[in-house]
Amino acid sequence: MRAAIYARVSTTDKGQDPAMQLHDLTDYTEARQWTIAGQYIDEASGGKGDRKAFKELMADAKQRKFDVVLVWKLNRFSRSMIHLVTSVKELEALGVQFVSLKDAIDFTTPAGRLQFHLLAALAEFERENIRENVKAGIENARRKGKQIGRKGLAPVERKKIIETYEQDPAQSLRAIAKQARATLTSTARTLNDYKAGLLDRDGFR
Repeated sequence: MRAAIYARVSTTDKGQDPAMQLHDLTDYTEARQWTIAGQYIDEASGGKGDRKAFKELMADAKQRKFDVVLVWKLNRFSRSMIHLVTSVKELEALGVQFVSLKDAIDFTTPAGRLQFHLLAALAEFERENIRENVKAGIENARRKGKQIGRKGLAPVERKKIIETYEQDPAQSLRAIAKQARATLTSTARTLNDYKAGLLDRDGFR
């Protein structure tokens, strides 16, 4: 098995470096007799947009440069359950497995795949909660006579943004906006609504 090691420390983690994560992950690959195909290291927050190594990892997965992604803990890979499940599903679709060492989650095994389905269910629960909370907030504001936001994009415009994102989820927000010929604000709002389940793939609510 060719393994890609991903490590991350937050910019707010003063004095920390990824050495501890890399040491543990390297030991694990040796114990399983895996070959390290690459190391991807970010010194950034958990958000997707500012992680260059994460984007490189996802791009290399599409090139089939490794068979499994190995991380120290789930929260090193993603701070959001929804983003975690979305990213792992992308890897799974590419035939790339996923292992989180300290969480004892190994998607190369039947038990690990069951754990993933449970995580996916939790992510869907989180998505539904976000959608219901947003709807409740909007409805409450409307009852009070408040105007809700500016005039939104047409469904066909939102669809273009979503399609551009789906073609390469690892690309930057700016790149998506440029290809879709939309503003950064509109692109961010559309993708946030889409990921929260407030929009379908055709841009309709």
